Amino acid sequence: MVNPSHANTPSPAQGRAETPIAFIQAIAAAYAQRGMPMDEALAKAQIEPKLLQQNDARVTAMQMELISGLAMQALDDEGLGWFSRRLPWGSYGLLVRASLTSPTLGLALARWCRHHGLLTDDIHLHLSERHGVATLQLDEVRDLGLFREFCVVSVLRNALGVACWLTDSRIPLQATHLRFAAPAHADSYRVLFDGPTTFNAAANTLQFDAGYLALPVRRDEAALQQMLQRALLLTVRPYRRDRLLVEKVRQTLAQHPEHGRNAEDLAAWLNMSARTLHRQLKEENASLQELKDAVRRDVAMAQLQRTTRPLKQIAEAAGFQNEKSFIRAFKGWTGTSPDAFRQQRHR
Repeated sequence: MVNPSHANTPSPAQGRAETPIAFIQAIAAAYAQRGMPMDEALAKAQIEPKLLQQNDARVTAMQMELISGLAMQALDDEGLGWFSRRLPWGSYGLLVRASLTSPTLGLALARWCRHHGLLTDDIHLHLSERHGVATLQLDEVRDLGLFREFCVVSVLRNALGVACWLTDSRIPLQATHLRFAAPAHADSYRVLFDGPTTFNAAANTLQFDAGYLALPVRRDEAALQQMLQRALLLTVRPYRRDRLLVEKVRQTLAQHPEHGRNAEDLAAWLNMSARTLHRQLKEENASLQELKDAVRRDVAMAQLQRTTRPLKQIAEAAGFQNEKSFIRAFKGWTGTSPDAFRQQRHR
């Protein structure tokens, strides 16, 4: 799942130490279950063994990534002792590969949840959508014991990381709910999950805008092979870009053209500032004008193909002030006039 070789990379101990030692203690318990020493893994990850006795200690994200990868290989268990049977090396890679051909994130995640049940029946994963909110739920079918927190947090973070990777988009969480009581290191959860985290909840869930489920899967087999070199980065690397914004802008321009007259009106409709709108679109390698042109072109072509409406009405429907500006823009898009385009389509 992860390549534990990090030649020419910074020291794993560098960076902010915010991952609770409780997760390293859980990995140590997995080694102990198998009667195997973990001294070598601790040394490679530059984690002092004495830290395992300090419940308030923290390690860096890179240390966590490195020791997890080493442990998965040494134990041949990508579940790190969580489940009643091992998940052999490559199990989670197979889950991602099985979802890779999905057209949308919603279908990809549903497949990921369903196929996870083929690996273990100790937990059950389910994706649902209601009132514009997507919920990824993890049900504990058996007592996970001392691995409970580490398992629940890791599986949920991995699922979210896979979702972000598949869409190449940051997916901000609206809420995280966890069934277990708040641990002593509860302050670490502000790093583990963005948005508010609630403990002693009725179920283990991640909730986010259901609009992300409609995003297309943007990865292929070549990208998967590259990702699997350091797959655990999925759980630690924050995505800056948010591809849902482009889809929301397209949808608004198509369904509410009155809000697309200028950036200020559109930004207000989307509950952000015009400056933030332009900046985030730039991060997406998009611009408001390009999106306006694309939506206008789609509306105009659909009207020309499917209706007999006069050009003046089509121009108005596409958001143009007059017929002349519409004809000029259409020629720029297609190299032909709207009338000629319509005639060609109806031959």
